[in-house]
Amino acid sequence: MSVSRKRKKELEKLQKQANQLWETQQVLVGEAASVAREASRQLGHFGREQVKPQVQAGYEKYAAPYVDKGKKVVSGTVIPAAGAVVGSALSVWDAANDTRAHLAGGRALPDKKTYSKKADKYAREATRYLSARLERAEPQKKGIGAGGVIAIILGVAAAVGVLYAAWQTLRADDELWVADDPLRAPDA
Repeated sequence: MSVSRKRKKELEKLQKQANQLWETQQVLVGEAASVAREASRQLGHFGREQVKPQVQAGYEKYAAPYVDKGKKVVSGTVIPAAGAVVGSALSVWDAANDTRAHLAGGRALPDKKTYSKKADKYAREATRYLSARLERAEPQKKGIGAGGVIAIILGVAAAVGVLYAAWQTLRADDELWVADDPLRAPDA
């Protein structure tokens, strides 16, 4: 099928217009990407300079006293009590082993006083051992805190806002165009 010269010129003109439109859209998309990068960078600065100090201050004002009190209760009450219970259980275990060894060796059972002293000694040793192990096993702080989570959420929200604005700018929607003369009825 052959195309007339007139149609050929019109098609070439249309092709040039389409290429120009494509080039301008590429420039616009590039500028939108640079705006999004700059917005992300500024959001990072905002999070470090504004949000993080306020979150840290709020934590220290409201949560830190309770956390410190909880640590004191655990280290001052729970650990010694647990150590005493476990120490007592281990002392009973050790005393039972000693008794079994005495009976197996054909020796008589020790008197009550000796038995009591050995049980106290074993309990002290077990308590000391467990307290030292629990103090070394104190958990290390890992991961990001509440401020980091809030900064990430704000960063994602800002990025979504920038992307939405870019999408609204770049989409082709005939309803967004305003007529030159709003009082004139549209052509049918």
